[in-house]
Amino acid sequence: MPLLEVDDLSMSFADKKLYEGASFTLEKGEHMGVVGQNGVGKSTLIKIITGQELPLTGSVKWQKKTHIGYLDQYADIPDGMTLIDFLHTAYADLYEMNDRMTAMYTEYAETMEDKLLERAGRIQEELDARNFYDVETEIERVISGLGLDDIGRDHEVAKMSGGQRSKIILAKLLLENPDVILLDEPTNYLDVAHIAWLEDYLNNFDGAALIISHDYDFLQNVTNCIINVAFGQITKYRGSFKQAMRQRGEREKAQQREFDKQQVVIEKAERFIRKNKAGSKSTMAKSREKMLNRMERVDPPSTNVQAHFDFPYQETGSQNALVVDELSVGYDRPLLKPVTFSVTTDQKVGLTGFNGVGKSTLIKSILGIIKAKGGEAHFSPSARISYFSQDLVWDNTQQTPLQIIQAKYEKLPQKAIRTKLSKCGLDSANAMKPIGELSGGEQTKVKLALMEFEPANFLIMDEPTNHLDDETKQALKQAILNFPGNAIIVSHEASFYTGLVDKILNVEKLSLKNSAN
Repeated sequence: MPLLEVDDLSMSFADKKLYEGASFTLEKGEHMGVVGQNGVGKSTLIKIITGQELPLTGSVKWQKKTHIGYLDQYADIPDGMTLIDFLHTAYADLYEMNDRMTAMYTEYAETMEDKLLERAGRIQEELDARNFYDVETEIERVISGLGLDDIGRDHEVAKMSGGQRSKIILAKLLLENPDVILLDEPTNYLDVAHIAWLEDYLNNFDGAALIISHDYDFLQNVTNCIINVAFGQITKYRGSFKQAMRQRGEREKAQQREFDKQQVVIEKAERFIRKNKAGSKSTMAKSREKMLNRMERVDPPSTNVQAHFDFPYQETGSQNALVVDELSVGYDRPLLKPVTFSVTTDQKVGLTGFNGVGKSTLIKSILGIIKAKGGEAHFSPSARISYFSQDLVWDNTQQTPLQIIQAKYEKLPQKAIRTKLSKCGLDSANAMKPIGELSGGEQTKVKLALMEFEPANFLIMDEPTNHLDDETKQALKQAILNFPGNAIIVSHEASFYTGLVDKILNVEKLSLKNSAN
C-alpha cells in the first residue's frame, strides 16, 4: 500500500488551471523530486497534500499513522527562544517522558512504592528504544552538518534572517526523523558543503521524501523518482533525475507528434466546413463540425511563457568601478575581518562563502543600506547601480505587478509594462494578480523586470536564482553575460556563476582567486 495516494486531483486559481484529473503515488522508500516551471503549482501541491489547501476535486490519502515532516518556513516560534532551545523541541516528547521518569524515581525514594519503580522502568525502556541518550550527539551532528554554529547557538530565532531561520527549521525537521520528509527548495540558503551534507543525510534516510527543487544536481544525487508538473498534468517517472528528464523528453516529442497530426485533421475539417457550410454538402459539413466539437484535443507540449532578460547599459568612463578599503561590516559585532578589494571596469565578480558569514551584509554595507562599522567603499562617480536583493518583500502584497511598476514609473504606458513583464516570463493573468499570490519564481521575475526600466553599468545581485526554474536561470545568466558593465553576483550555485564571473571573492578566506582555478 502506498504511503501517499493522490487521485483525480484538480486545482486552479482564477482562470489558471494548475492540474486536472492528476494522480500519483508515493511509495515507501521513494525519494521523489518535484519539477516544473515557475508558477505551475509545485508549492501548491505540497499545501494540498499537507491539508493546508483544499483541491477543487480529487482525494489525498495518507497511510494511517504516517508521521509527516514538512519544512514550514512560517512556523510559529516563541519570542526569546534560542537556536539550541528550538532544536531541542524536536525531542519535546522524550524530554517530557524523561522528566516524568525522574519525578517517579524521586517519589519512589520517598515512598518506596513498587508501582512507581515499575512505571519508571517502563519509561526508561521506551527512552532506550527511542535512542534518547543519543539525542545530544544527534543534535551536534546536525548543527555541524548544516553549519549552524556560524549562526550562534544562543542567537534568538526571532532575530534571525530568513535564510538562517530556514536552516534551523530544516535542522529541526531532520532531527524529528519523520516517516516522510516534505521539502520545498531546501538548498536555497545552503552553501556547497552543507548541500553535500544534506545529500548524504537524505541518501541514508530510510523514510520517503518529496522534494521540490530547481537545483537539478541536488535532485540527481538524492532522488529515485520524479514527478513533473506541466500542462495541467502530474506525470511520474522512475529512475534518477537525468533518466526522468530523458523520459520526459521522449514523452514531449510523442505529444508534439500527436498534436501536429491532430492539427492537420482539424485544419482540413475546418476548411471543408467553411467551404461547404451553405452548399449541397452542408449535411457533411455539419457532421464534421460535430466531430470537431466531440474531439478530445491534444495539448501542445509547451505553453509556458519563456523568460528573456535584457539589462540596459549606461556608459562609464572610470577604470576602477568599485574600491573597498578595510571595510568592516556587521550589526552588534563585525561579521568579517576588514575586507579590501577592487573591481575594475567591465569585471564581473562572484561572491561566495558559507551562509551566515556576511555576504548579504557586505553587499548592503557597500551600497550604504547598512552603515559600515569601519573602512570605506567607493563606486566610481559615473557608476549607475542596479541592485537585486534576495528578499521577496513588498510594500503592499495586494498590489499587482502591473500596479507596482506603474507606481514607480508613472509615465510608462500600461502596454509597455505588460510587454516587459511578458518578456520576463510573466503572462497577462499573473500580471494582474496580487503579488502575494504569486510563486517565489514569479515574484523574482517581477523584481528582474523592474531592473530593466533604468540603464545601469553595475549590476549587484544577491542570490537571484533562489526561486527560478532552470530555463529562467539560463536566460538570466545569458543576460548578465551580455551586459557590458560590471557585476557582483552572490550565489550558492556553482553551476550558475561558473563561466559567468571573471573572479571569485571567497568571503571566508578573504582572498580573490581566478574562477578558473
